[in-house]
Amino acid sequence: MRDHDPAHRLPSPATAEDDPIGRFERLYADAERGEAVVPWDLDRAHSLLSEWTDRTRPDGSGRRAVVVGCGFGRDAEHLARLGFATVAFDISPTAVRTARRRHPDSPVRYETADLLDPPQDWLGGFDFVLESMNVQALPAELRQRAIRAVGRLVAPGGTLLVIAAGRRDDEVVEGPPWPLARAEVDAFAVGPLAPAGVEEIVAPDGGLRWRAEFRRA
Repeated sequence: MRDHDPAHRLPSPATAEDDPIGRFERLYADAERGEAVVPWDLDRAHSLLSEWTDRTRPDGSGRRAVVVGCGFGRDAEHLARLGFATVAFDISPTAVRTARRRHPDSPVRYETADLLDPPQDWLGGFDFVLESMNVQALPAELRQRAIRAVGRLVAPGGTLLVIAAGRRDDEVVEGPPWPLARAEVDAFAVGPLAPAGVEEIVAPDGGLRWRAEFRRA
C-alpha cells in the first residue's frame, strides 16, 4: 500500500481557512470515536523517510530528534529504533493521547505543542528534525511562518529533512492541502540552514514529491 498524504479527505477549503489548526483535532477526535478514518494512519514510517535512512544509515546514539506533526507516531518510532532520543509533537491532544496509547513501552516522548509557539528549550535543540507533510496543510499566511519555525528547531551541526507533496510552478491548486512549489521548499534554508540536496520524486500515483535535506553549520 502506498503512503497516504494529508492531501486526501481533509475538510473543505472554507473550513481550512477559517480554522486551519482545529480541523486536525476534530479529525483525530472523530477517528477516536470511530466516526472517521485518518488517511495517513499507517503502521510503518513514510516510505521517503525509511528509504532515506536506509541509504544514509544515520546513527542516533547520543543525538536528539524531533518529529513535527507526529500524528500517531509512525515516523517517531522509526527514528527511535535508529537510536535517537526522540521527541514527537502534534497540535492535536487526541493524536498525542492515541500515540501514547498505541506505543505504551516506547522511548519516544510524545507532547502536545504548537510549531508556531514551541517550548523555548526546543529552539536549536535537535540534531535531526523531521517535517513530513505538515506545512503543506496550512494556508499561505501560516505556511511561511511554519517554514521558518521548523528551521528554528535544528541544533548547530544538525540536519533537517523535509518531505512534502509538490507542485509545478505553473500548477494551480485549491487546498487543503497546498502542495509546495520548489521555491517554498528552498525557503526552508533560512538563517544558518543551508541546502544539502533537494530530490524531485514522482510517486506511484503520478504526483510530485519533494525530499529535501538541510544542514546547519
